[in-house]
Amino acid sequence: MIFQRIKSAGIAHNSYLLGSGSDAVVIDPRRDCQIYVDSARENGLQIRYIFETHRNEDYVIGSIELAGITGAEIFHGPGLDWKYGNTLRDGQEFKIGTLKLTAIHTPGHTDESYSYALADPDTGGATIMVFTGDALFVGDVGRTDLYGPEAAPGLAASLYDSIFNRLLPLGDGVILCPAHGAGSVCGVHIADRDESTIGIERAQNPVLQLKNKDDFIRHKLAEKPERPHYFRQMEKYNLAGPPILERLPIPAPLSPEEFKNAMDGGAIVVDTSNPAAFGGAHIKGACSIWLEGLPVFGGWVLPYNKPILLVLENQSHLERAVRYLIRAGYDRITGYLHGGTEGWYNAGFPVESLPLLSVHQLKNMLDRGEELTVLDVREKGEWKSGHIAGSSNIYVGHLEERLDEVPKDKPVATICSVGHRAGLGASILLKAGFPKVYTVLGSIEAWAAAGFPVTTE
Repeated sequence: MIFQRIKSAGIAHNSYLLGSGSDAVVIDPRRDCQIYVDSARENGLQIRYIFETHRNEDYVIGSIELAGITGAEIFHGPGLDWKYGNTLRDGQEFKIGTLKLTAIHTPGHTDESYSYALADPDTGGATIMVFTGDALFVGDVGRTDLYGPEAAPGLAASLYDSIFNRLLPLGDGVILCPAHGAGSVCGVHIADRDESTIGIERAQNPVLQLKNKDDFIRHKLAEKPERPHYFRQMEKYNLAGPPILERLPIPAPLSPEEFKNAMDGGAIVVDTSNPAAFGGAHIKGACSIWLEGLPVFGGWVLPYNKPILLVLENQSHLERAVRYLIRAGYDRITGYLHGGTEGWYNAGFPVESLPLLSVHQLKNMLDRGEELTVLDVREKGEWKSGHIAGSSNIYVGHLEERLDEVPKDKPVATICSVGHRAGLGASILLKAGFPKVYTVLGSIEAWAAAGFPVTTE
């Protein structure tokens, strides 16, 4: 048996390749899917089947792309107007070499969600692994809010039944293989480890300690995770099938003159430098999204109908930035600035800066009673867990649509957990014409480490 977990950084996505004999299957492939083709070839395997656990919301699924290369059949759950693939039956079985894969309908995260139980008949036939998609994670369970507040109680009830009546009975020794790890927007408190079993989750997963169904539902309804704007685009792509890539896009290196011409033509500039570098010097109007934040926060603030220009802190980051963007459905990556910001100002083009504050400077300004808005751009739950007294809270993903709530007549200092989202928030304010904006380096983590007080009120 061959088992590979393929992790996609940024979106904390897990896909899987399974092989036995000369047969292989892929579960929840990502869009840049050559990795599965290469792995199958190296192991002497032919990919026969592609299984989706559900219509994913947080990335473009690569099923059609991979099927076009391999000729594999695609399978997914019922109830949606799919434009591709085959619909599963609950309990449907597939043979992969000497292995057996059984499809299990496990609604709750979404109605069409499926899990897949893997058994090895040669060693007794019991389930040895289960691929749970977004139903059951390590340390958490899937979100149940995607259909809106009216449908959330029903989804939570379905998820309870799926977990307690369909997944846990598979056996404590069964290895758990979820579709996401820590950092995914598809869960709230996913643990920062990959390895677990049904038994470990039964004993340690906090949500599974809520064995009463009503308590489980109340817990899920109390969760208020943010729903990125780009989920809607992903749902469209993953229902109808996204545009075919064929190969990874190769954005052109642009001279400062070419870059400026593309900007003048309406392209969006994304600077992937860290907040300190962006603060020192950047192109006026650029959006500050640190490299590892591109997959999620690009989806919050970047439009799909405009070309994207990249400013990279290091040219070696290009391929990673492109992969992050195309996984979120951003295909119009026009080019990147050759020579980066240094090349831009060396060519005589103007730059602007974004003042940076240490937490000590911020504390002194507040102690002196200076006129200042401290804008915390974390999620509401993070803010409630501990924030600077007197700070206001607008999640960075909603900031563009709530700019009228931020006073323009006094300086604004943006803050988050460690400073990355604060940098994005500050760049949004700058682009919107706010005259005096600061980014707080280290943000709440540094504030707490310095021994400064926080409040939960």
